[in-house]
Amino acid sequence: MQVQNNIASINAARNQGIETGKLKKSLEKLSSGFRIVRAGDDAAGLTISEGMRSRINSLNQAMRNIDDGIGLTNVGDGALTEVHSMLQRLKTLALKSANGTYDQSNRETLNMEKDQILEEIDRIGSTTKFGEISLFSRADAKTDTTLWQPPKLDDTIPLQIGGSAQAEEVLDVERYYIGSKELQLDKTDFSDVEKGHKSVGYIENAIEAVSKVRASFGAAYMHLEHTHNNLSVTSENMQAAESQIRDTNMAEEITKYTSSNIVLQSSNMMLTNANNLPQTILELLK
Repeated sequence: MQVQNNIASINAARNQGIETGKLKKSLEKLSSGFRIVRAGDDAAGLTISEGMRSRINSLNQAMRNIDDGIGLTNVGDGALTEVHSMLQRLKTLALKSANGTYDQSNRETLNMEKDQILEEIDRIGSTTKFGEISLFSRADAKTDTTLWQPPKLDDTIPLQIGGSAQAEEVLDVERYYIGSKELQLDKTDFSDVEKGHKSVGYIENAIEAVSKVRASFGAAYMHLEHTHNNLSVTSENMQAAESQIRDTNMAEEITKYTSSNIVLQSSNMMLTNANNLPQTILELLK
């Protein structure tokens, strides 16, 4: 029996410290919901899960970008729907003017309505925006419209539809010149039968041009919709994989916590008994 060193007590205290540490880690994992609270819990798992988190965040932002892009194409297509409606009315007026039964007063009325329609087409072309981004540019006044047939591509609006900087992860939405001049509608005139006939051709070209622009928006919309669906599935699967690596298995961790708690209580009891051992020496000294 020794009094200088109580080895039994030291041993019990060491085991108590070990179990206290285990209990603290279990409490951290149970309270946070994460199996990996710090890098020391699983260094390799942390590296993999952080890479997955980065990818998941990128995919989620890409889906938000796509939602914005879908909204942009819907705004553009909605505006052109009304332009199409006005062009159909304009063609009706042109066909009227191509008929010789109208006198000069009637033709002035036809031209008056035509001018109002062209003014509204110009207004839509200059004011249609998504946020502050104009969807339809206006060509420079010096542009020689005889060199091209509408629609003429102005530039593109790039949409980031993926989680990386690769070129394949960017979709360019085409932006066209839209206006009475750009669609060559400024050449229409209902003043007489011959000009009315020529105007029909210009209006038909404009209808076809606007159809092509709407088709461009429609193709972009379908592309964005399919990409969004794909990214949604990919993000869901990656979150499931990341969860397997990083999240706490609650049933397993509660079992560990219960076991550590029982052992800790036992260690506390044994430490108390070990500290009482030197008391027996006092009995010998009485």
